[in-house]
Amino acid sequence: MSSLAEEKIAWQRHKNRVRKKVNGNPACPRLNVFRSNKHMYAQIIDDVSGRTRVAASTRSPELKGKLKGTGNREAAKQVGLLVARQCLAQQITRVVFDRNGFLYHGRVKALADSAREGGLKF
Repeated sequence: MSSLAEEKIAWQRHKNRVRKKVNGNPACPRLNVFRSNKHMYAQIIDDVSGRTRVAASTRSPELKGKLKGTGNREAAKQVGLLVARQCLAQQITRVVFDRNGFLYHGRVKALADSAREGGLKF
């Protein structure tokens, strides 16, 4: 098996371990974070209804063209602030943070910290 396939399996194991403990509901939805090499994505998900209530990424129209790079910490901070603004517009103040199997470090931490600065509580 290639090392890439092994890494994907390990990431899926981490993701499943985190998701067992983290669930969102209408009162306190889940803030899901995904990072790729090029972009950052964040979603606010209500797990009871299975619906995404808010979504923001470096590919969002609000941020597109305003960022120097899309795969860095500064871009992650901007995504965190954008998702926080959109949540507050829908009266969502409390969320559960789902790091999606990624380490709480670097871009994931930058997104979480800026979402807190934007007014979300978790």
